[in-house]
Amino acid sequence: MNLAGLSLRDLEYITAVAEHLHFGRAAVACGVSQPTLSGQLRKLEEFLGVEIFERSPRGVLVTRRGEDVIAQTRRIIAEARRLFEVVSIGAEPLTGTLRLGVISTLGPYLVPFLLKPLRARYPDLKLMLHEGHTRALIRQLEEGELDALLATSPIPEAELTELPLFREELALAVPRDHPLAQAEQVNPGDIPVAELILLSEGHCLREQALQLCPSRLREGPTELQAASLESMRQMIAAGSGVAFMPQLAIQVGALLDDMVAYRRIAGGQYMRDVALFHRPSFGRIRDIRLLRQSIGEILAEQSAVKVHRPGRAAP
Repeated sequence: MNLAGLSLRDLEYITAVAEHLHFGRAAVACGVSQPTLSGQLRKLEEFLGVEIFERSPRGVLVTRRGEDVIAQTRRIIAEARRLFEVVSIGAEPLTGTLRLGVISTLGPYLVPFLLKPLRARYPDLKLMLHEGHTRALIRQLEEGELDALLATSPIPEAELTELPLFREELALAVPRDHPLAQAEQVNPGDIPVAELILLSEGHCLREQALQLCPSRLREGPTELQAASLESMRQMIAAGSGVAFMPQLAIQVGALLDDMVAYRRIAGGQYMRDVALFHRPSFGRIRDIRLLRQSIGEILAEQSAVKVHRPGRAAP
């Protein structure tokens, strides 16, 4: 088979359709028209002699053989991206493009502290930010679509290098007219588990809340769910329930302070660890470690969070 019939652009079309399971959305993501993408994929399937996608009026499905093709395609694209990592070694530190993933319960609250100081320190750094759920961002990091990831630790199922950054406290956010709003701090046994608002599936903070309050998990499905920290904050302000709120989110979200009270929880176990992750084979490890150092220094200078190293030692 002549490799001249393959192009990286065609392979990007495959991964886009596999991700979106929709030709229109995949075409938008690739910056081409839907007829162009569909036609090129048809030619590629004919060239390879395999049907990758099953097309029907109800949507797009990946065929059994297509799953193998997509997995190999992602590996090829990841290795192609490594070419840019290789040529960047030896360049000035933190220059060029760096694709950084940030989980959605962290990005809107941490990034505002970082952008201006990072631009001042590294004016030639082009930081491409990608916000999303932890699992999706892990997959993008593993497949080379991201260079690094800011997320909460640990991530046990992924083979990634972890660089601890800081630990932030989780407070209990309650309506201002809630009985606990009058307390100096809340004892764990006094947390009204039945009123606890959880984030929707896919958020790591949801899983942590369930670990901290396992009795909430035993109660089964609940109406008290929010799609984001901000919708959760609004539900609390409306008197719908209570929730765990990270320290950075408390500092940034001051608009509803007259309606939401934040109370420390006694015991010291209500924390989350934030770390910077990268692939062990990533070619710009020096840049990632320098970014980690810069983030720590910036947060310490601004007293944004209590910056210290969690219990695990950095690799």
